[in-house]
Amino acid sequence: MTATFLRKSPGTRPRRPPWEEPPSPLGQGAKAVLLSLLVLSVLFPLWVILVTSLSSRETIARAGGLVVVPRGIDTSAYETIFAGGAVTRALWISTLVTVIGTALALTVTVLAAYGLSRPRSLGYRWLLAYFLLPFLIYPPLVPKYLVVTGLGLKDTIWALILPPAISVFNLVVVRGFFQGIPSELVDSARIDGASDFRTLTQIVLPLARAVIAVVGLFYAVSYWNVWFDALLFIDRNDMYPIQRVLQSYLLAGQAPNTSGAAVGATMPPTEAIKMAVVVLTVAPIVAVYPFIQRHFVKGVLIGAIKG
Repeated sequence: MTATFLRKSPGTRPRRPPWEEPPSPLGQGAKAVLLSLLVLSVLFPLWVILVTSLSSRETIARAGGLVVVPRGIDTSAYETIFAGGAVTRALWISTLVTVIGTALALTVTVLAAYGLSRPRSLGYRWLLAYFLLPFLIYPPLVPKYLVVTGLGLKDTIWALILPPAISVFNLVVVRGFFQGIPSELVDSARIDGASDFRTLTQIVLPLARAVIAVVGLFYAVSYWNVWFDALLFIDRNDMYPIQRVLQSYLLAGQAPNTSGAAVGATMPPTEAIKMAVVVLTVAPIVAVYPFIQRHFVKGVLIGAIKG
């Protein structure tokens, strides 16, 4: 009876799940419309920000604030904020924090992930539990502040680099990839006399370029967008990162050290100054992303698909 029940009738094909069926023309059209709306919802605000930053006072007044249709190009907002010196210095501080912080965070993450991915490592179970503890108990703010100030890191770039130097999520992702590397590769390197460091640098890391690129992008964006730590630990204006200066622009409409730039000249409109700083804040990450994009999809899906 069971065999009769399972036997397929002649001329019929087994039914596939709905998500495996090819989309209909209507479905393809709906996807195209939805994706176009999503792309437009992302690009339209960026367009408005860029056009407003390059608009004159008359154009902004005619538009009533934010400008959608450009009417000429006016770079006075960029000239003003660069002449003041605050933005230039903040961009340098943010670049320094991002480069040093990303390099340090990647180094610590890769070394810790590789050690925790080797079952025969000394005390790896206890160390793994220690690293995973912040997933359950988030470190309080007051002890973090006391530790940073107690170490004398306040008003230095190290206060922005060291506290977020390792992300548990990124550590778990990299560790999962290292665990997926065939153990025969590592064992063959050990038989040939390679040390653990040489095995990591010459065998494991070349295979992990995708995940390292994605994790590096995550760290770089996190360091570039550092704001709360700067609010806590940085009191000197000359040590502000770009996000802290952006806050000053958005709240006050004019950042420190810009008043002297407009002596004898008319100050650009406040909206143009604000949008110009936003452009300078977003532009570096937008410029770097295309170089990482080809690794992004592969790196994000690592660990989700086996085989």
